[in-house]
Amino acid sequence: MTMLKEVKSKGLYMGKLPHGSDLLDEITAVCSQNQVRLGRIEALGAVRQARLGYYDQNTREYEFFILDQGLEITNLVGNVSVKDGQSMVHAHITLADSAGRAFGGHLAQGTKVFACEFVLEVFDGPAMERDYDEITGLPLWKDG
Repeated sequence: MTMLKEVKSKGLYMGKLPHGSDLLDEITAVCSQNQVRLGRIEALGAVRQARLGYYDQNTREYEFFILDQGLEITNLVGNVSVKDGQSMVHAHITLADSAGRAFGGHLAQGTKVFACEFVLEVFDGPAMERDYDEITGLPLWKDG
């Protein structure tokens, strides 16, 4: 059965991340420092290098790969919820190289910002908490 909870926009924020920072860590820090526990994130810009993940559904493990080059962020989309009592950012990213080739996957630590502008929408509503899901092996939103 589909889980569905009503949320309302509590605020919309725009910002810029520091050059050289870790993209995932910096977005997570913004959320933690501002006590964001329910929201969505979008971003664009560029990275100096990227570390992305792909979840192998058979082994139930993430496989990570590094793109050691400058790339444009053509899309970053994610959500903010709670895992183990802390703000957790779950984001996917699409990047493009100078020839227009695209790379994408789960945003992982190790992605270094060249320039990044973001939009963070904070929601008011029931908590979306993550817990281990037996079927997928992932930390998904709990029902109820």
